[in-house]
Amino acid sequence: MTRISVDVNDEWLDAARLELGTDTKVATINAALREFALRRRGKEIAKIFASAPMDFSGAAEAWGYGGGRDLEGLAERARENRSA
Repeated sequence: MTRISVDVNDEWLDAARLELGTDTKVATINAALREFALRRRGKEIAKIFASAPMDFSGAAEAWGYGGGRDLEGLAERARENRSA
């Protein structure tokens, strides 16, 4: 762990605490940093999947799903589910 001393906007810290459900300033800052790191990794993974050639022929019949891929929509639905 790295120990730092930094001035933080109290209003933003309180807003982040409420959003993340954390109890302390340290927990809030660490949770926020983790969220951003995971978000970045998720975007990188989504780009990889979006660029990979995939054959969805027969997907609707095999999986009972409309087929195709909607990774942009996947990210949006994840944000909606997190805020619910």
